[in-house]
Amino acid sequence: MATSMKGRKTSEADKDVTYFHEMGLDDRLLKAIAQLGWQKPTLIQEQAIPLALEGKDLLARARTGSGKTAAYAIPVIQRILNSKQTAREQTVKALILVPSKELSKQAHKNIKELTSSCSREVKCAEVSGQVDLSAQRPLLMEKPDIVIGTPSRLLAHLQAKNLSLKDSIEMLIIDEADLLFSFGYEDDVKALLGYLPKIYQAFLMSATLSDEVKALKKLVLHNPITLKLEESQLPDTDQLTQFHIKCPDDEKFLLIYTLLKLGLIQGNTLIFVNSIDRCYRLKLFLEQFSIVSCVLNSELPVNSRCHIVDQFNSGLYDIIIASDESISIAGQSQHQRTSNTKFKQKRRERKSGKEYGVSRGIDFQNVSNVINFDFPPTVESYIHRVGRTARADHQGTALSFVNEKEMDCLAEIEDFLVGEDGSCVMKQYQFKMSEIEGFRYRAQDAMRAVTRVAVREARMKELKAEIFTSQKLKSYFEDNPRDLQLLRHDKVLHPAKVHAEMKHVPEYLVPKSLRTGTILLDNKKKKRNRKRGGRDRADKGRGFKESAAAKKRRKHNEDPLKSFKYKRSSAT
Repeated sequence: MATSMKGRKTSEADKDVTYFHEMGLDDRLLKAIAQLGWQKPTLIQEQAIPLALEGKDLLARARTGSGKTAAYAIPVIQRILNSKQTAREQTVKALILVPSKELSKQAHKNIKELTSSCSREVKCAEVSGQVDLSAQRPLLMEKPDIVIGTPSRLLAHLQAKNLSLKDSIEMLIIDEADLLFSFGYEDDVKALLGYLPKIYQAFLMSATLSDEVKALKKLVLHNPITLKLEESQLPDTDQLTQFHIKCPDDEKFLLIYTLLKLGLIQGNTLIFVNSIDRCYRLKLFLEQFSIVSCVLNSELPVNSRCHIVDQFNSGLYDIIIASDESISIAGQSQHQRTSNTKFKQKRRERKSGKEYGVSRGIDFQNVSNVINFDFPPTVESYIHRVGRTARADHQGTALSFVNEKEMDCLAEIEDFLVGEDGSCVMKQYQFKMSEIEGFRYRAQDAMRAVTRVAVREARMKELKAEIFTSQKLKSYFEDNPRDLQLLRHDKVLHPAKVHAEMKHVPEYLVPKSLRTGTILLDNKKKKRNRKRGGRDRADKGRGFKESAAAKKRRKHNEDPLKSFKYKRSSAT
C-alpha cells in the first residue's frame, strides 16, 4: 500500500520550516547550497529530502518551478557521500531519466553546482548528446557515480555493454515523469528496467499525476510515499498576475507590436506560439520595427537550442519566441496513443518532436512576462507555459491573446483558475484597441513583407548557418569541398526587407494616456535641438539631416586645434 502525505500550506510561518542545516546534510553540500544563495528549502524540498534520506520511494507532485530537481539531487549526492566512506571500488550509484536532451543538460548543470565542493568524490556524466555511442564509452567506463540521460540513449549504452547497472545501482530517478510516456519512451523504459536490480530506491518527480505517471508508479516504485503538496499549481495572485485579451487572429500582430513598442511590456519576455512557422512569422514581423528577438527552433541541434537559452538567460536577448510542440502529444488521450501505432513509429523517427517541449522543464531565468500569442489548447499546457515566470520569489505577468476559435479553451482554463473567493484569477486586460488604430497601417505594411517565401527562407538561413558550423559535417566537407562551395555560393537569402523608418514611433501615434512618458519627452528634446540648429546624438541614423553649416560649425568646435583661443595677459 502506498502512503499519501500532504505538505504544509505555503502561508504557514517560517518558524515551521525545516532548514537545510537541520536535515543532517554534509558540510560540503551545505557549502554548495550556500554558494547558490538558497536560504531555505522550497515546499517540495522540505518534504522530499528527509524522506529520501530515510530510503523511502517517493512520488512527488509539485508545480513547475518549485525546485523538484534539487529535491532529488540533494539526497542522491548525500547518499553517495555517505557510501564513499565504506566503498571499496568506484561504481554507478544513481541513474536519472529525463524526457529531453535539454532537461538532461540542465539536470547535469544543477548537479555540478551542488557538487562544486565535492567534485572529486561525486562524479556525474551526461550522455544524451548527439554523438556516437563509442565516443561516450570512455566516459562511462570510468563508472561515474551519477549518470543522466534520456531512456533511449541509456538503453542503447546498456545494450552496447558500455554501462553495467545490475550489481551497482542504488537509486533511480525519473524527472518530469508525466512526459516520459507522452514522448514515446514507454517501450524504452520497460526494456531499461530489465537491466536494473530488483531492489533500488526510486523517485518519480512530476507536475501532474496523469495516467502515465500512475503506470510508471506500478513499474518502478515499491510501497512509495506520495507527496501531494497543498499548493496551487501556479503562484499566488500577489506574485503572478494573469490577463487575457480577446482579439481576432490578425490583430494579435498589431497588439504585440504596440505593447512592445510603447513599453507596456518590459523585462525578459517569453512568447509562446503553436508552430515553428508561426515563430518565424512573428520574428520577421517584429524585425520590421527593429524589435530584436530569437527563435527557439526544435529543428536545430540540442547544443544550439541550449545556447539560445543561455543567451536569453545572460541578457543578450530580451524576447524569445518558442513553439510549444509538446501540446500536440500531451493533448492526446491514452487510447489514441496506444492505438495509433503508425503515428507512434513516425514520432519515434522524428527526434526533434519526440524530445522537445519548450514549456516543460527548460530553465528560463528571470522571465518577467509570458505571452500566449497562440492560446494553449489544454489546462496542463497553460500551467506549464505560465509556470516559466514568477519563479522562486520573483514577480511575473502572463498575458494571453484569445481569438473566437479559442474561446472554449479560455472557458475551460477560467473554470480551473477560480480562486478561493469564487472569482477567476485571470482578469481581462483593460486595453482599448481604438487607441492604437493609428498603428494599424504600419502593422499591415509589415505583414505584407512577411510572406510564406520569407518565412521559408528565414528557416533555411538558420539551418544553413548550423550546417556551416556543424562539427559533425566538418569532416564531410573536408572530403567534399565541392559541396561546401555550392552551399556558400548558393543564392543569398533575404527573408524580409526591413524598413528603417518603422523603427521609431511618431509622437502623433502615441495614445494620449501615454504621452506623458519618455517618448514625448524625447521628442520635445529633439525639437529644441532642431530649433537651435544643433544635432542631438540620439538622432544619428534616424533620418534627421544636419545642415552643412551646422555640420561645419560642430566639427570646428570638436577639433581642439581649431577651437583653441589664446588670450594675452593684461600685464603685458
